[in-house]
Amino acid sequence: MDFAPEGSGSADEHDDSSNSRRERERKQYHRHSAEQIQRLEEFFKDCPHPDENQRRQLSRELGLEPRQIKFWFQNKRTQTKSHNERADNDALRVENDRFYYENLVMREALRNLVCPKCEDASSGEEARQRNLERLRVENAWLKQELERASRVVSTFSRRSGALESYLPPSFSPLSYLGENIPGTSMTTLLPQRLSEIQEMEKSVMVETAVNAMDELLELFRGNEPLWVKSPTNERYLIHRETYDKLYPKISHINSSSSWIESSRDSGLVPITARHLIDIFQDPEKWMDFFPTIVTKVRTIEALDTGKRGGSLFVMHEKLHVLSPLVAPRELAFLRYIRQLDSTTWVIVNVSYDSLKELEDASSSQTWMFPSGCLIQDMPNGKANVAWVEHVQVDDRSLTHPLYKDMVCDSQAYGAKRWIVTLQRMCERFAFSMGPRPSPGHELEGVIDAPEGRKSLTKLSHKMVKNFCHILSMPEKLDLPQLSELNRNGFRVSVHRSDTSGQPNNMIACVAASLRLPTSFENLFDFFKDEHARDQWNALSEGNPVHEIAHISTGTHPGNCISLMQPANPKENMLILQESSIDLLGANLIYAPVPVSTITSAISGQDTTDTNVLPSGFIISSDGVDGGARAGASSSSSMIGSNSSLLTVAFQIMVRPDTFSDQLITDSVATIHALISSTVQKIRLAVGSRFG
Repeated sequence: MDFAPEGSGSADEHDDSSNSRRERERKQYHRHSAEQIQRLEEFFKDCPHPDENQRRQLSRELGLEPRQIKFWFQNKRTQTKSHNERADNDALRVENDRFYYENLVMREALRNLVCPKCEDASSGEEARQRNLERLRVENAWLKQELERASRVVSTFSRRSGALESYLPPSFSPLSYLGENIPGTSMTTLLPQRLSEIQEMEKSVMVETAVNAMDELLELFRGNEPLWVKSPTNERYLIHRETYDKLYPKISHINSSSSWIESSRDSGLVPITARHLIDIFQDPEKWMDFFPTIVTKVRTIEALDTGKRGGSLFVMHEKLHVLSPLVAPRELAFLRYIRQLDSTTWVIVNVSYDSLKELEDASSSQTWMFPSGCLIQDMPNGKANVAWVEHVQVDDRSLTHPLYKDMVCDSQAYGAKRWIVTLQRMCERFAFSMGPRPSPGHELEGVIDAPEGRKSLTKLSHKMVKNFCHILSMPEKLDLPQLSELNRNGFRVSVHRSDTSGQPNNMIACVAASLRLPTSFENLFDFFKDEHARDQWNALSEGNPVHEIAHISTGTHPGNCISLMQPANPKENMLILQESSIDLLGANLIYAPVPVSTITSAISGQDTTDTNVLPSGFIISSDGVDGGARAGASSSSSMIGSNSSLLTVAFQIMVRPDTFSDQLITDSVATIHALISSTVQKIRLAVGSRFG
C-alpha cells in the first residue's frame, strides 16, 4: 500500500480543486452555443479567411468577441488542414503498398523469361534477344513514368513528415528497375497505375494552387510588417523575416548568388474584369498584350479542379527585358483563376516541382512563389488591378553590368512594369480600335474606312511583336569572325526567315545597348523630332522624312502609329512607324513597307502574311535612383541620376543562292557598320542637345 506524506493530502486536494475550478471556468468561457457554431460553420464554408470587418459583423450577430471569432477560425483552419493531411497520408499508404507489392510481382516475373532448355538452343536465344530488346524499350518508358511518380511522392514527402512511416523497408520507386524487366506483367498493371499516378499528381497540383491562392490573398490584404518600403525608393517589398514566419518554405535554388525579388503595385485600367480573364486564359492574347515582357507562352494542359471551382492551367512562359544583354527568365508554373464574387477575380501563378524539366537550362534559374493579380470590376467599365510579383532568382551572372541595377531593383520584372504595360496596352487598343474619328481627323484623305484603320493597326502591332522577339537574339552565331563584335558590346543573330514564300532567306540582326546622360523622356522627344531624324535614320540616307498620316494610340501625343514618306524615295516604299511612351520607358519601331501593302491594309484587307522587317530603339530609365547613385562607385556617380538605357537593333534580309560563313560575316559587317555609325551620331546629338 502506498502512503502520502503526512499533512500533504488536504493541500493537494485544495490545489486540485482550484485547478479544476479554473479549468471549468476557462472551458465555460470559450464554449459556444450550437447556434453559434452552426453559423460559424456555414460562414467558414464560404470564407475560411474572414477579414476584420467580417469578423466584427459576426461578433455582433453572435454576441461573441472579435477575438473569439478570430481564434475560432484559426483553430478551424488548423483542424481542416490536419484532416486533409491525414487523408493524404492514408492515400499515400495505399499507393506505397501497391508499389511495394507490384515490385514483388515484377521480381517474380523475371523467372518467366524464355528458357533455352525448353526450346531449340538457337531459336531460344533469338527469342530471348527479341524479348530483351522489347523489354528495354518498355523499361525506358517505364522509368520516365516512375520518375514522375517519384517527384509526386517527393512533393508529398515535404508536405508531411509522417510519410516515411508508411514506406516499406528500403523502398524506392525506381529500386527494382534493371536492364531486364519483363513487360508481360506490366501490360495489365501499367495503365491502371499510370492513371492512379496522374490522379495523384493532379490532386497535388490542385492543392498547391489552392494554397498559393490563399497565400496570395493574404499578401494583398497585408500591410506592415509584412510589406515595407524599400530603403532606396518608394516601392513596397516583402519583409523577409515576417514572411518566413508566416509561410516557411524551402529554398528551390541552391546557389549562394540567388536572391528574392518582391514587389506590388495597383492601377485602374480601361477594360472589364471578364475581358482581362479571357486574356489570362488565352496564350495568343497574353502575348498580344505583353509583347514587351513575354517572348513565349503556351498552355501545356488545362486541368479540371473538381469541386474546388475555378480554372487551373499548366503554363510555360519565357520573359525578357528588351536588350540582348539580359538573359530571359523561363518558367513552368500553375495558373489558377477563380472568381471570388460577382465583381472580383483572382489569378495566382506558382512554380511546381515536376515542371522544372520543361525549362531551358540556358535561361536564368527562377522559382515563382505565389504571385498574380486581384481584379475588381468598377461601375464605369474599368477595372482596378492589384499585382504582386514574388520570385527567387539566380541570373546575376547572365546579366550585363549595364542592366544589373534595373534587374536587381525589381524594375525589369516587377509588379509596376506589369501594371504600367497593362495600362498602356489597354489604352492602345481602346484608341486604335475605337469608332471612326469625326470629320477633319488626322487620317482624313489617307485612311477613311474603319476597317482600314484596324488593319493598319494590326500590321503595326505585328511589327512591334517581331521587333521585341528578335531582341532575344535567337540562333546566335559562334563564328570566329564575329567574336570581336561580341567583345565590343554588340550582339549578333542570324536566323532563317519563317515568312511564307521566302523560306530560303536569312535575316541578320545586330543590336547594341548603351547608357546616355539624359532622361528617357528627353531621348524619346529627340527620336520623335522630324527635324532631327536625319541624325539617326539610316533608311532615309540623310534625306528629310515627312509624316503623311498617323493614328493616335493614347492621350500622349507621342503614342501613335505613323506613315512616313522619304522626300526622295528610291523604291516604291513607305515607312510604317509606331512610337510609345509610359512611366517606365519608351520605344520607337519602324520598318520599310511596300506601298502596295499599305494600300491593301488601308482598304481593310488582311495583311497577316506580310513580311515586316523592323528596326528601332528601346529606351528605359537605368534603374538607379539618386539615393542609390550617391552610394555607388565613383565611375557610376559621374553619370548623374538623370540617365537612360538605349537599345538599338537593325535587321537586313540576305537573299543568296547558297550560304557560307564568309557571306554571313560580310552581311553582318555591313549592318554592324550601319549601327556603329548610328550610335555615334546619337551620342553626338544627345551631347550637344542635352549636355
